[in-house]
Amino acid sequence: MKVAVVTGANKGIGFAIVKGLCKKFNGTVYLTSRDPARGAEAIAALKKLGLNPEYHQLDISDRSSITKFRDCIKEKHGGLDIIINNAAVSGAGMRTTYEDSKRVIDIDFRSLLIIEELIYPLVRDNGRILNISSDCGHLSNIRNRYWIDKLSSKDLTLEDINEFVNWFLSGVKDGTFRKDDLADGGTIAAYRVAKVAVSALTILQQKKLDSRNISVNSMHPGLVKTDMTQGKGVFTADEAAETPVYLVLDAPQTVKGSYIWFDKKILN
Repeated sequence: MKVAVVTGANKGIGFAIVKGLCKKFNGTVYLTSRDPARGAEAIAALKKLGLNPEYHQLDISDRSSITKFRDCIKEKHGGLDIIINNAAVSGAGMRTTYEDSKRVIDIDFRSLLIIEELIYPLVRDNGRILNISSDCGHLSNIRNRYWIDKLSSKDLTLEDINEFVNWFLSGVKDGTFRKDDLADGGTIAAYRVAKVAVSALTILQQKKLDSRNISVNSMHPGLVKTDMTQGKGVFTADEAAETPVYLVLDAPQTVKGSYIWFDKKILN
């Protein structure tokens, strides 16, 4: 039986994606969350709707938690077919402290490196991986010409992406970070840097997994009414989940290494 996994799924878009997959996916759907109590509440809510996802605790910032989850999937199912990397934090808004910035980078970007190392080897041939991003993941969020050129290079490496996030963190730490290196006056700076890094990483991961016909994409779900946006948004979580569910179930397998808008359009 096929297996799908959604991270950060006890509420918001992640919860709505699990709901959508339970209705359409012919297989086992795992709802995961950092907090088991909140995960249990989410599972109970879905069961009231007649849906029956599996649950497993998963803290994407904790390597041991990811390892435990990997071992569970390997033992119970031997592998998985779909993973939607949804878990993320937006940070402290207008404040750009080093501690907060590092937390955002660690959770939103660096966690995907651990997931790639530990979980992606379990993804079966022809599987699908989707990184939930935002409009902050588009390269237009970067105004520094050096990094625009570097991150858009066809010779991009993981070292380049790590250098980019470390440049930002070092600048915040020593006070040399310039807000005009980012769009919109450098607001939610760490979140922008993390999501641009995720977009770049998506391209590299696609290259690595292409030989197994696994598709890796990232997408902007639109401005959604969730806790992360403090209830401000155009779409409900259920509406925002439609495109992610489409991308992992129904989109052509040829859609690979792309950054996709909420209306299913592929952006350069």
